[in-house]
Amino acid sequence: MDGRRTAVLAGAVGVLAAANVLNNRLAPRLAPLTSVAATGALLALARRSGLSWAELGFTERRRGLRIGGALAAAVTAAYGAGVTMPVTRRFFHDERALSLSRARVLEEALLQVPVGTVLLEEVGFRGVLYGLLARSCGVPAATAVSSALFGLWHVLPSMDMAVANPALSGLATGEGPAQAPAEGVAREDAPGNAREDAPGSATPPDAALLARVVAGSVVSTGLAGVLFCELRRRGGLTAPALLHVATNSLGYLFARLAARRSAAARRRAPHPAGPGSGR
Repeated sequence: MDGRRTAVLAGAVGVLAAANVLNNRLAPRLAPLTSVAATGALLALARRSGLSWAELGFTERRRGLRIGGALAAAVTAAYGAGVTMPVTRRFFHDERALSLSRARVLEEALLQVPVGTVLLEEVGFRGVLYGLLARSCGVPAATAVSSALFGLWHVLPSMDMAVANPALSGLATGEGPAQAPAEGVAREDAPGNAREDAPGSATPPDAALLARVVAGSVVSTGLAGVLFCELRRRGGLTAPALLHVATNSLGYLFARLAARRSAAARRRAPHPAGPGSGR
């Protein structure tokens, strides 16, 4: 890779790093604006470096719609099955969804995820970084490096997940799922509640556990990046984008549905008999 292309690649990584901090720590509610601006900057860098729209993944739209649509339907079916079974329902307990009002959940699912997250991640990692690396180093290197960077991109989000979703964090560490606290699930069972970014009930993990959650999340999202790169090769950016939106946006909606099912199951469960209540 020559010096000019190295500089373009470094500039793209710098844009992504700045957007990551802004979206996860400094101004998360402004993520759609930040991501649109960062996406525009990345595309300008890539186009000035000579990449075509096809090299950036803007191709195979019809095939991408078919592949991505089928995968999104599969995610919907899997989530639907998951919330019906207690053994998997706890993985949907996530304070990032349960602490929000209904209006804020819709904002996350319909605006923040598609525009604030998926647009930038797919164009940035599967479009610009992949295209730059594929031209200079070949497809295997482009897949490996862009996916590794995609995993590192999730360091900050995984810190939030360690507190918000203990069951999923347990899977990320390879130690098995932790049981989600019942009181957190019960917060959804009052229709019409409007909690705006209310604090979660989970306690922060210790440093060692947090490090394991972060490491596990980096590895798992890096592997997801490999899958997304393969989808990009077969269906352009459309295919991984549709799967990405379905996975993240439906997570917010099914977290609420899982909470309602858990609350209903507790109401139906027989209460243990108190002292003197029977033989």
